[in-house]
Amino acid sequence: MPDGRKTFDDYDQADHPDSPVVRFGPDAALRLESGAVLESWQIAYQAYGVLNADKSNAILVCHALTGDQHVANENPVTRKPGWWPLMVGPGKPLDTNRFFVLCPNVLAGCMGTTGPASMNPATGRPWGIDFPMVTIADMVEAHMRLVDHLGIHRLFCIIGGSMGGMQVLQLASSYPDRVFSAIPLATAARLSAQNIAFDEVGRQAVMADPDWRGGRYLEQGTRPSKGLAVARMEAHITYLSEAALHRRFGRQFKEHNHPDFSFDAEFQIESYLRHQGVSFVERFDANSYLYITRAMDYFDLAAAHGGLSKAFHKTPTRFLVISFTSDWLFPTSDSRVLVRALNAGGASVGFVEVESDRGHDAFLLNEPVMFKAVQGFIDANAQMKGIA
Repeated sequence: MPDGRKTFDDYDQADHPDSPVVRFGPDAALRLESGAVLESWQIAYQAYGVLNADKSNAILVCHALTGDQHVANENPVTRKPGWWPLMVGPGKPLDTNRFFVLCPNVLAGCMGTTGPASMNPATGRPWGIDFPMVTIADMVEAHMRLVDHLGIHRLFCIIGGSMGGMQVLQLASSYPDRVFSAIPLATAARLSAQNIAFDEVGRQAVMADPDWRGGRYLEQGTRPSKGLAVARMEAHITYLSEAALHRRFGRQFKEHNHPDFSFDAEFQIESYLRHQGVSFVERFDANSYLYITRAMDYFDLAAAHGGLSKAFHKTPTRFLVISFTSDWLFPTSDSRVLVRALNAGGASVGFVEVESDRGHDAFLLNEPVMFKAVQGFIDANAQMKGIA
C-alpha cells in the first residue's frame, strides 16, 4: 500500500506478525475437535505489564471476532490504537502496573496465529480452504498451550466480550482449577439461530465474490474484497442499536439536503457502512472470517455437557457477568440464562446489566458503569489473592 502499511498479500502478519510468537512442532501437535491434527503451528500474542515472582497476576484477554492481539498497542496494519485502550493500561481496570495482561490471536486468525492465511508446511502454499475447521474449544486449547509455555499455572482472571466472552466461558468450563476469576461480557453460552443466520449471510457474501476463487485467492493473487466488505457491513449493523444509529446518522444525506436519485452512497449511514467495509478488508483475511464465524456457530456449552449448569458444576472460578440493555445481538436474556446456570452449578457469580443505548459494541466503548463493575471485581479478587 502507498503508506507502507502491511497487508496479507505478502503473508506478513499471517506467518511473521509484528508481535511475539510461540511456535510448536510435532512434539506439541494440536489435536482439534474435528479430529484433524496441526503438526506444526504457532500462536501470536501481545503482553503488557510484568509477571510477578509467583506468576499469580496474569490476566488473559480474549478478543472478539474481528479483533486481534493488539488490545492496547498500535495495530501494525491500521496504525490505529489497540481495540481496548479504555480497559487495558496503567491505572485502567486491567492495570498493567499491577497485572500481566496477555492477549493471544485466536486459532484460525490472521494476525500471526496459524490459520487459513498461513503457509501449510506440507505444501509450501497458503492453507486456504484446506485449513481444518476449528471450534471455540480449539481456540482455548491453543491459548492454554501459550499459558503453559509462559509457565503460568493459574490465571488470575480471564475477560472478553462477544466471541471473546465465549472463549472465557469455554476456558472456565474446561480448566476450572486454572482460572481464579472470569468476566464474560455481552456474550452467550451458545449462538442463537438468528446469529447463525447473520453469520451465514456474511459467509455467502464472501464466497459469492468471484475473487474468492474457491478459497484459494491468496495463491492466485486475488482477494474477495467486495464480498468481505459486504459481510463486514452486514455484521456491523448488528453491533449497533437503532438509537445509536439514529443519534449519529438519522436520515441525514451525505452532501445535500435532497436525494440525487442514484445508487451512490447518498445517506450518511451508507457512507459510514461502506467505510467500515473497506477499512476492514485492509486488516482481515476473508477465509479467517469464514472459519471464525463458523466456530461461533458451533459453540454450545449446554449441548457439550448435557446441560449448561453441568458445564460449571462446583466450579471454584468466581464470575462477573455483564450485559447491556440495548444489545440485541447478545441480549440480557442470554446473560440471565448463564447466571442461572452458574448459580445452579454452585458458582460464585455477580451480574450487572449496564444501561446503554449503544448496542452490542458498548463493551468496547466508554461505559463508566462497566468500568466501575470490572474495577471493583478485579480489586476485590486481587485483595483476596494478595496481589498488591
